[in-house]
This record gives sequence, C-alpha cells and structure tokens, in this order.
Amino acid sequence: MKDPYAWMENLEDERVLRLVEEENERFREFIGELSDELFSEVWEYYSMSTLYGAKLTEKGIIAMYKEKERQLIGWLGGDVIVDSKALEEEFNDEVLLQGFTADGKGRFLAYSFSIGGADEGITRTIDLKTGKLIDEMKPSVWNVTFLEDGYYFSRFYRHGETPDGVKAPAVRLFWKDGSGERMVFGEGLGSGYFISLRKSTDGETAMVTVTFGWNRAEIYVGPVAEPERWEKAYSAEVPAEPIDVIDGKLYVLTREGKGLGKVVAVRDGEVAEIIPEGEFPLEWAIIVDGKILAGRLVHASYRLEIYSLDGEKLDEVKFDLPGSAHPLDTDGKKALIRYESFTVPYRLYEFDGKLKLVEGQEVEGDFRVDEDFAVSKDGTRVHYFLVKGERDEKKAWVFGYGGFNIALTPRFFPQAIPFIKRGGTFAMANLRGGSEYGEEWHRAGMRENKQNVFDDFIAVLGKLKAEGYRVAAWGRSNGGLLVSATLTQRPDVMDAALIGYPVIDMLRFHRLYIGSVWVPEYGNPDDPKDREFLLKYSPYHNVKPAKYPPTLIYTGLHDDRVHPAHALKFFMMMKEVGAPVYLRVETKSGHMGASPETRARELTDLVAFVIRTV
Repeated sequence: MKDPYAWMENLEDERVLRLVEEENERFREFIGELSDELFSEVWEYYSMSTLYGAKLTEKGIIAMYKEKERQLIGWLGGDVIVDSKALEEEFNDEVLLQGFTADGKGRFLAYSFSIGGADEGITRTIDLKTGKLIDEMKPSVWNVTFLEDGYYFSRFYRHGETPDGVKAPAVRLFWKDGSGERMVFGEGLGSGYFISLRKSTDGETAMVTVTFGWNRAEIYVGPVAEPERWEKAYSAEVPAEPIDVIDGKLYVLTREGKGLGKVVAVRDGEVAEIIPEGEFPLEWAIIVDGKILAGRLVHASYRLEIYSLDGEKLDEVKFDLPGSAHPLDTDGKKALIRYESFTVPYRLYEFDGKLKLVEGQEVEGDFRVDEDFAVSKDGTRVHYFLVKGERDEKKAWVFGYGGFNIALTPRFFPQAIPFIKRGGTFAMANLRGGSEYGEEWHRAGMRENKQNVFDDFIAVLGKLKAEGYRVAAWGRSNGGLLVSATLTQRPDVMDAALIGYPVIDMLRFHRLYIGSVWVPEYGNPDDPKDREFLLKYSPYHNVKPAKYPPTLIYTGLHDDRVHPAHALKFFMMMKEVGAPVYLRVETKSGHMGASPETRARELTDLVAFVIRTV
C-alpha cells in the first residue's frame, strides 16, 4: 500500500522541521494569549509537591518528589540526595528523573534520568554515606537489585543485539560487581519478552518474572545470590506476578480463571488457592507482618482488603474519595502505600496492620466526583467518572485510553482544575482493553476486538452529548489511537479532539522504534489476517472527507517510544481533506514528558485548546 507521507518518518528531513516550525506558530496564533493567561493557574496545581516513589531502609524512608521546576530524591523530612536542577546544570539540558531504588540497609542509591525527554537515559549508583558516584551506565537500565557485594539490573536493548546474539528489542538480566558485569538470565528470549527481578522481603530468594507482551508469565525462584539455581516455579497463559516467599512457599497473584485476579501459594509444584476470584479485580497484593494486604478495584477505584495467609478476610479499608492506591515498598514488617485522586495529588500512608497517614497534598475547593455508565454498541456497560466544581456549564473534557491491561483509575490532572473551576466537567472513561474489570475486559479490547474500545468511547461521548454537553475527547499514546480512530469513525460525537503522542499508522507501527513489542496487543501487520482488522480501523488509512471538529495533534520530537511520524502523517492526511486540524510539536519532549515547565506549558496549551473549542 502506497504511503504518501513515508518521508515524514525521517525527522531530520528539512521539510519536516519546516512544517513543525510553521505549524507550531499557527497553533500559537489559534490559542492566542489564552495559554499565557492560564499558565500561572495550571502551574500552581502542576507544581504542587507530588510524591512519586518511596523506599524503606534501615536508616529511614527515601522518597522521590516533583516540586515546582525540579524533581528531588531525598530522605523523608530530611536531606536532598539528588536534585534535577543540579543535573540540568551538569548536562546543560532539561533532565527528567525516571526512578530510583535503594538497598534495604540505606547504603546505596541507584537512580535513572533522561536528558531532553528521551526514554533512554543514564543510571547512576551512589554511596549514600559519602555521596560519591560509584557507577554510571548508559543507556539507562532498570530493576537494580542490591546484594551485599554488587547488584542485578535489567538492560533493554533498543539497538543492535544482546550478548547471546538476539536482535533488539530484547531484555537481559545482568549481575555487576567489582570484577565487571555478566549476563545471568534471559538467554534466547526474543522480542516481546520482558524480565523483572525482585527479592523476597527476607532478602533470601530471587523472584524473576518473564512476561510475553502483556499476556503471559513465568516465575522463576531460587537463592538470590545463585542465578544458576533459579528454577521455574509457576507459569500461566495470563498475567501473573510473585508476591513474596514466606517459609519456602511462593505466593502469586495470577489472572487465571475469569481474569479477575486471585492469590495462590506454590510449594514443590503444588498450587493451593488462597484468595479466590471475586466479583471485582484484585489488582495487587503484598505480605506485611504475616498478613496479605491487597488492593481491589471496584468500578475503577481502589479499596484495601486484609487477609490471613490462609485467605480468611480480616478487614477492609475504603477511602473518602474514589481513588488509586498502590504499594510503593514493603520490608515485610510495614508497607508504604501511595493514594491519589482527581483533587488529591498524593497521600502517603504507612501500613503495619492499620493505615496511618504520613503526609499528603490536596486541592482546596468545592469539588465532587460522580460515577455513571453508558451502554456500548453490544450492550456492555461502560463506567466513567465525572469531576465537577460549583457550577456546570455543560462542557465536558473526556479522557480515555483502553489498552495494554492498564486501568484508568482516579488520578490528579493539574490542567483539569482550571477547566472545572470555569464550569467544566472533567470525565474519565473506563473502556475495554484496560484492566478495570479483569483480564477478560482487557482481551475484549485487544487485537481483533479493538473496535470494542472505540464503540465504548463513542457510547460515553454520545451519552454526554445527549445530555446537552459540548464534548472534547482526549487521549495520549494508545489513547491517541483511541481518539483518532473515534474521530475518523464518528466525528459527530465530539466537538473537539486532542490526540497526544499517538499510535496511528497501524500498518507501520511495528517498524517504527520499539513498536514491535506492541504486536501481542495490537496484532501483526505482516500477518494477512491481522492486517485485515488493523486496516479496518487504522486512523491513518481511514481519513475521508467529513465534518471534523477542531482537532489538536501533539507530540514531541524526542519521543523514542512512539515515533512522532504517526502524528505528523495523520496531520497531513487530515489537512488534505480540509479538517480544522492543528499540530503542536514539543522540540524538547519525549514520550515520558520533559522538564516540569516544558510539561506544564504543554498541559496549559491543552486546556487553552479545550476552552477555546468547547
């Protein structure tokens, strides 16, 4: 099939760079001074201190925060260890901290950061006592797991091949100590496989999970310091993850059955069910002080449940607002839980049998969170949240994703607050393809079933339209595919479209950057059967003359996960049919964002576009 805009896949082509410059200017003219007027308001909420991660050590809690124009890693209530501003001075560029870990004794810290918004970055290891740099690895690695005399890490090969000769993209697990590094796990695993390693809370056992795409898992266990003795203990044709090893028994959270999540215990190949499947998905579980603490997703918001190791339900904890709650760390005696909601950037709780608030941030004001359902084309009920302020001007900004087994649960959108304060309603739709109602819900929205996701979104947007709302539809990454597919199929159900960092050319996605790892989720364009259903909805191949609403396509030139050409090519196709389409290209941004101010400017432009169009 001829691709008229294939040349746009070369981001160094002068025509591409000229287009980016011209279209950025045209977009600025469209939103005028509104974005500048809104920036201070968005910045106020965006720059609220937000905690992203926390780690328990014998010397105290180490936490990672975003604060105004910087990100910090430091001791909770104490000294700063890493400051993104200092890194920006060192590299003379924007820096994004990606994550960190520390050893349980509080001796070493490993942290990763990227430069200019790229996914690929640098991982540094420092001695916490002296502050000295011990090691630096490029490109960044993840899953650093410290032992007494060295550490394990995972390396994702984006280019070239692995030490055992497998072509990228592929993952391998390494051990590193004073004598250098050696590959210890993953030999022969091809593209689409991911490897993660965790230690049991007593530090004795390695728990290694090998997943294929988002669909299959194998768990290996063995003495943490002896990788040659790690053996397969459990495997499932569905997602599964190790919880912990207690008294020689491996506890696993698995999606077997209806895909709603259950806890099983494995000893010597024998599997015993501990917590059976319930009506709603069990999303995570940890073991704390001899009890299982689990997070259950009830209509896309979390409640906590406490069980004995035999599976007897002991207690349940509900939050005051629908929200998201996830464990950040546990040492077996206590756990750190992070909670978030639409008007709560974060709360940090400690759990040691009961839940105690450590600290948090909330937006002041009169807000309420409602929930409702729309009915999809095939009769499926689709849940969505509505966040409202003191007044309702019948303008809705609707966010969706629907894919990769990712649940959209309540979280803080700083740019939504100014919109809500102006009488807008912010909505978030829980579409098939996510994990909101378990693995069956995910599978009902992947591969040949992807059209269900678009139908679900159409149902939510259509219901809001029928209730008299003007509607802006918004999605990012796989959510950009969602909005662009909905736009080409049913432009009438929205009054504005916002398409961010999108996957759009469904016949070429697997050939651009790391796109081939999404084949298990989307299908393989090189397989004639898969190509048939991909072509049916591929937004790039389904643009036709129609009455399109104002559309903003936005991306970042340094996005090295989803190639910017998806956005650029779709923009050209839409322009060809005379659609009122705008393009915004962040020249310093990657898929994971950029510096706080760059990111906040982008979010401000989104809210300005919504206010201008609905």
